[in-house]
Parts: sequence; structure tokens; C-alpha cells
Amino acid sequence: MAAARPRPQVMRLTQAAAERIKAVMAKAERPIAAVRVGVKNGGCAGMSYFMEYAEKINSLDEVIEDKGVRILVDPKAVLFLLGTEMDYKVDKLSAQFVFNNPNQTAACGCGESVQLEPASGETGVAER
Repeated sequence: MAAARPRPQVMRLTQAAAERIKAVMAKAERPIAAVRVGVKNGGCAGMSYFMEYAEKINSLDEVIEDKGVRILVDPKAVLFLLGTEMDYKVDKLSAQFVFNNPNQTAACGCGESVQLEPASGETGVAER
């Protein structure tokens, strides 16, 4: 009988993203279980990323534990986010979370939306 293949981690965080999420969660006005990440339809390129406080973990959420932070991935977004690295960038005039996503095929000029393809079995994601 063949052994089950380990599941690849859907997302990983940079240290900067983990530190920023810890800081944001510490300042939350109500108790939260984690930060939920997903994608939604909209924008000129077709989809956009979203982040929100999650007061509870839903049974279908993909739970990611990385660098001391818990992230929940919306179940509808898993195939679009497979292999994504979430970073936090600070520039002279802005600070924002950035998604380095191998499934992204295009982005709009304003940077508010992206075009994503679902991950295939050949994602090249390193299994951890």
C-alpha cells in the first residue's frame, strides 16, 4: 500500500508579515482567533486578495501556523493561494501586505486586483 503524500503548505509568511500580524492582532478591539486570508471576485483584473479578523475557525478553513502566527485560508481560495508567500513591505510612502503568488498571471495597473489561475498538480511547491 502506498504511503499518503504529505500535503504542501498552502501559504507561508515572511518574518516581516508574521511580526505585523502579531502587532495587528494585539491591537484588535475584540478577541480574535486568527486572520483569515482569501480572494474575491472584483477589480479590473478579476480578483483581489482580502484579509479580515476571524473570531472563530470555521470547519473548512485551512489553518496555517507559521512563525508563531495562525492564518486561516478561506476554503474557496486554497487552489488560488497554493504556494503563496505573504510578506509585509514598508516603503517611503506606503506599508502593505504583499502576496508573492506563483498562480498570479496578471495584475491591473493600479495594483488593486490580480488575475489568478487555480494551482495544478505541477505547482513546484516544495513540500515541508
